[in-house]
Amino acid sequence: MKYRLLAGGSVFLLTAALSSCAGSSSDSANGDGRTTVDVWLMRDSVSAAFQKEFTADFEKRHPTIDVKIQIQEWDGIGQKITAALASNDAPDVIEAGNTQVAQFAESGGLLDLSDRKDELNGEDWLNGLAEPGSYAGKQYGIPYYAANRVVIHRTDLFEEAGVDPKAIRTRAQWIDATKKLNRGGTQGIYLPGQMWYALAGFVWDEGGDLAEESGGRWSGALDTPEATRGMAFYQELQALGKGPKDSDEDDPPQAEVMAQGQVAQMISTPGGAKVVVEKNPDLRDKLGFFPIPGKTADTPGAVFTGGSDLVVPAAAARPEEAVTFIKELTGDTWQRKLAVAMSYVPNRTSLASAVAGDPGAAAMAVGAANGHATPNTPGWAAVEAENPVKDYMTAVLTGSDPAQEAAKASRDITRAMNAGS
Repeated sequence: MKYRLLAGGSVFLLTAALSSCAGSSSDSANGDGRTTVDVWLMRDSVSAAFQKEFTADFEKRHPTIDVKIQIQEWDGIGQKITAALASNDAPDVIEAGNTQVAQFAESGGLLDLSDRKDELNGEDWLNGLAEPGSYAGKQYGIPYYAANRVVIHRTDLFEEAGVDPKAIRTRAQWIDATKKLNRGGTQGIYLPGQMWYALAGFVWDEGGDLAEESGGRWSGALDTPEATRGMAFYQELQALGKGPKDSDEDDPPQAEVMAQGQVAQMISTPGGAKVVVEKNPDLRDKLGFFPIPGKTADTPGAVFTGGSDLVVPAAAARPEEAVTFIKELTGDTWQRKLAVAMSYVPNRTSLASAVAGDPGAAAMAVGAANGHATPNTPGWAAVEAENPVKDYMTAVLTGSDPAQEAAKASRDITRAMNAGS
């Protein structure tokens, strides 16, 4: 859905996936000198109006190419793409979640686009999209659009507390402001104990990571001094509210908690503000956005960059037409239009001004400049499925020894990442 942050696909029956792939390119020979480029885009990555406008313009600019776009559902898409890549009937272009690309590339099912980076404006791609789009030193995924978390805040509560959100540029300023807001029945921030994407950002700010690779083997890294400092900051911030220590942002849904009226801030994608207003219309025009603060004023806080890349199957029947399609959709004109139409962050840092008129997207764009991705290896999917990071966070927040819990979590991450090796 819009603003969905991706971390891999769900399981789907292989037989259903194979039958869904059938016929994706069988009607590509038009008999009139034209070819059809078959494209899979995900539900809500583009609106119907945007799709219609883009397709008409593309076919006008490329009179020998027709465009056939099929909208796919997120549920089960990982297995469906895997099946398509293994078939002889794959589409020419596929939208994939940025953190999914490595697993598809590992199978050998994607076309290496490394030599096309320059013509596809690779000089200033968002790192959080470009990095997971590469595997083993080669570029398979072309950044499409991004979304990341920001701080959604109550402008009225900030004003009453004498806090200027524009002045919050560092972590220290954020803590001071949140302490002022945490009074009189108001939670300074609602931060559940298991929002591990937020923790990852704090760890990256400290120069650490969730896992590290050495000699071809991945190891958990939550027991490093950098990661320990990141968790300590999370603990300090989480204490300035009443968020549960043993659940994540979906249990209960944090936007619904904020809608109750006693929360000054939450960390969310901007779409969370719409949910708050839907649940409590009285808060309309009382919500604002600012980037997650960093350690210093000159750099925004690190964030997990969700979003999508565009890939070309190795078995694509029309790889050159596929690259032409990608070049148009990820180029200046349509990236700006997409950002405005869908409130996304464009795929390149130089296009951030495209969302200047959208407060939520503008805050995202600032943060996206310091965007990161989860460890770029297919083994990370196993970590997310088990998610020892959440257990580690709850243990620390409920009083267990941080060093011991970090060491245990790192061992669990190492085991999960290397289970198939």
